[in-house]
Amino acid sequence: MPEPDPDATTLAHQSAPAARRRVSVVGVLGELLLTAGALILLFLGWQLWWNDAIMAAQQSDAASGLSAQWAEEDRATHGDAAAPATGDYGDPLVDTSDHANGEAFAIMYVPRFGEGSQRGIAEGTGFDVLNSYDTGVGHYPGTQMPGEIGNFAIASHRSAYGGGMHEIEQLQLDDAIYIQTRDGWYTYRFRDLEYVTPDAVGVLAPVPHHPDLTPTDRIITLTSCNPLYSTAERIIAYGVLESWQPASAGPPAEIAAQVATWGA
Repeated sequence: MPEPDPDATTLAHQSAPAARRRVSVVGVLGELLLTAGALILLFLGWQLWWNDAIMAAQQSDAASGLSAQWAEEDRATHGDAAAPATGDYGDPLVDTSDHANGEAFAIMYVPRFGEGSQRGIAEGTGFDVLNSYDTGVGHYPGTQMPGEIGNFAIASHRSAYGGGMHEIEQLQLDDAIYIQTRDGWYTYRFRDLEYVTPDAVGVLAPVPHHPDLTPTDRIITLTSCNPLYSTAERIIAYGVLESWQPASAGPPAEIAAQVATWGA
């Protein structure tokens, strides 16, 4: 009996068709789910980080431009005869205009929030304001205006869409909360934080949680979602007006150098 040819045996093995792997429906479904999960994670990363950073920069630039525009308009009106940077300017001017929803009428700047944290404040708290590339902070209709006796209440996202109040939980006693309008600058000082449920609308009362009382103080209320990436509750920051100065006096001395770079 002849011995088998080793080369022929190897060739036969190489020529034999490979067994096909059977495709499993479960396997295909698993791969699709893994792909979908990866796409969802990429989208969330884009939404919560990249898109957030882009919107934050655009909101900051828009606020800077508006501030520079108001400063230029004041110089055109009053020339170089600026009011003294310090002094008793009397009761704060209060904007009594009726602002349309989405109309920007103020700027918020909180140094504790970091460089580039200036944001425009527009009337209304809908997504058209809070998710806007131009503002990012909304004023609760029916609450008071900057410098007015009562409660100037505003809202912003903590995460995504620019995160105008991302660092709200980091506020410390006496931290400055600056509000600029066409009329001037209002300096509030942080006093306290509070955590409430989403339906706790009492924080918006002229005297928070006491709608039956007559207000005597000029306060500001900042509201945002808590914890990060959740809407389970609200974090509330309260401040009290310390001082104000007209637009012709320029920004408060503590932030004058920073504001000078806005819109440059």
